Amino acid sequence: MILDELAAYAAYRVEEAKKKLSPEEIRTQAEHLPKGDFRFEKALKKKGMSFICEVKKASPSKGVIAEEFPYTEIARAYEAAGADCVSVLTEPKWFLGSDDIFREIRETISLPMIRKDFTVDPYQIYEAKLMGADAVLLICALLPTEKLKEYLAICEKLGLTALVETHDEAEIASAVEAGARVIGVNNRNLKNFTVDFSNSAKLRSLIPEEAVFVAESGVKDASDVGALSAIGADAVLVGEALMRAADKQTELARFREAADEQNQD
Repeated sequence: MILDELAAYAAYRVEEAKKKLSPEEIRTQAEHLPKGDFRFEKALKKKGMSFICEVKKASPSKGVIAEEFPYTEIARAYEAAGADCVSVLTEPKWFLGSDDIFREIRETISLPMIRKDFTVDPYQIYEAKLMGADAVLLICALLPTEKLKEYLAICEKLGLTALVETHDEAEIASAVEAGARVIGVNNRNLKNFTVDFSNSAKLRSLIPEEAVFVAESGVKDASDVGALSAIGADAVLVGEALMRAADKQTELARFREAADEQNQD
């Protein structure tokens, strides 16, 4: 299963990182930084649909998405287009991301940013804080409820938003029990990487009204955005569709128009 491989490689990467900077040292460094103000979460709570635009070179399901990968230019294009937040993949083996790419983009744009990786150790949350992240991804399929609670408490202490990703009823129950305030429903099955675009619709009613609901994966065009707006998504995470768009500003404008039209109906 690809998710198991991603998690195992993430654990390996963490152990390698700990050889350079101990868990105690990275925690101390992270906790000495000013506490974040949860601005990622705040950006998703604004009126209307919010857009998290993703910077990624490749994925396990699609292979290389962008042969040319001027990632800082892409991030600037998202900001100019009116993106609410930016997601940056830092997983190096299957997504061809890196922590350095994240840091460079952080220096380039002012938007709230999420470090998107496969979090299997608290160490990675402290890493994200040191990189300048405003948010981290926590995947329920990798984290039992008690572990999720532990990681959410670390995020809270650091002032980081946690986007808690779910895929089915049991995972949403776990996220809610753990106290997640931002819950994502991934339309892509991370065990086999197939996409079921109806997943968000099926699970929407299980997410508490007070939580931010983020629809993830599967968005191909403006009609998809309209459909997600119709079921009450507060935000949508868009990756491949925008990465492949020659004119990101025009494409994002189309997406936003579709969401606004749905909200007016």
